[in-house]
Amino acid sequence: MCAWNRETLRVSDNGKYLMEGEKPFFWLGDTAWLMLLRFSEEEIDVYLRNRAEKGYNIIQTVLVHSLPQNRDGQTSLPPAMRDPMQLSYWVWVDQVLDKMEALGLYAGLLPAWGQNVKDGALDMPKMEEYAHFLGKRFQDRKNILWILGGDVRGDVAPEIFRREGEILKSYNPERLITFHPFGRTSSSLWFHDCDWLDLNMFQSGHRRYDQQQLGEWDDNLVEEDWFGEDNWRYVERDHRHARMKPTLDGEPSYEGIPQGLHNPHNPYWEEWDVRRYAYWSVFAGAAGHTYGNNAIQQGRNDPQAKPVYGCRELWSDAIHHPGAGQLVHLKRLMERVDFVHGQPRDVLLAFGQKERYHRIAVFAGADYILCYDYMGDEFMLRLTEYADTAMDCYWMDPRDGTMSYFATLRGEDKHLFSPVARKEHANDHVLVLLRAVL
Repeated sequence: MCAWNRETLRVSDNGKYLMEGEKPFFWLGDTAWLMLLRFSEEEIDVYLRNRAEKGYNIIQTVLVHSLPQNRDGQTSLPPAMRDPMQLSYWVWVDQVLDKMEALGLYAGLLPAWGQNVKDGALDMPKMEEYAHFLGKRFQDRKNILWILGGDVRGDVAPEIFRREGEILKSYNPERLITFHPFGRTSSSLWFHDCDWLDLNMFQSGHRRYDQQQLGEWDDNLVEEDWFGEDNWRYVERDHRHARMKPTLDGEPSYEGIPQGLHNPHNPYWEEWDVRRYAYWSVFAGAAGHTYGNNAIQQGRNDPQAKPVYGCRELWSDAIHHPGAGQLVHLKRLMERVDFVHGQPRDVLLAFGQKERYHRIAVFAGADYILCYDYMGDEFMLRLTEYADTAMDCYWMDPRDGTMSYFATLRGEDKHLFSPVARKEHANDHVLVLLRAVL
């Protein structure tokens, strides 16, 4: 096992963010659900190094996708769930976790995909056995956190998920636990008040504003709030609970997946959509963000295999997609300011907030203001709160992180900001106002 010299992840004192010891921690995750089951050791090495060098710090992956579980003919379940026990799969998992440690990566481990609970393959006795097995085996691991669920509603078997969380938490009370829910829902709907749930996760999903009901298996069949592409609304809803917990988008629209998920004749989500979901949710107060790519999340490495969800390429090509490399600029921007004590500040918009794609997402602290403008619209800010502060003003290009200075302002009643239009499809900009060093 490699040395791990990072501090323990914990929730910040204000309950909204994550800390690594005393240092703010911005979650930048990637989704590689089937990495452990489909990648070779060489592929693992390439993928993990690629993501670490792009600034990711958490990889979300599943241990058991469907029962019975196999990798090279070896089942991966503990003794009570099969006979005889073979350890080769778990040795493989340890090897991958060692590689992640060496690269400074956390593993967001999902014990078993939610369908296994929903269809009864993991009933209460089997889940208890499995949770104890995992708790004991990984008790001393420093670079993992648990993600329960797996694209499933918490109310299909709430008592099983609660028991799973309680058992895993009992082995290492400091280890963070969250829950990956069904599309367009949040873990807060079922487990917010559970002591084992340290942070909420929502799945804003893959649908456009006009795709509420598609007649597919993943339609929401109960009356719940419909937010469309407004993933920032999940943050607002989760933060309205009396008991504050961090929250983040654990599955927004994947880069390279059809809009609506099922029909490849629809347009595909692209890099500018990836950026929009990230900035919208983070500037609403999310504790970070998870990126996803259609080919990577399913580990597609066979060009002859039938594409799933309209997948157009192999994972080895998809790791170079532009959206994956652009989110580190958001991470670096947040790490540059005191984001733990910042908050969404729509009130700074002189003429109020706009809707849908014309939304101007505003996040501010005592000595900074950050605004994300997806459409390249003009907008006006009231800066009277910063009357005693000289603010250096920059336009940041979210594609490459370039910071372009254009003025130093002091607080004034109103100031109009006009981004320069780009001659391409995407016209999103980030306005960055930072306390000037005089």
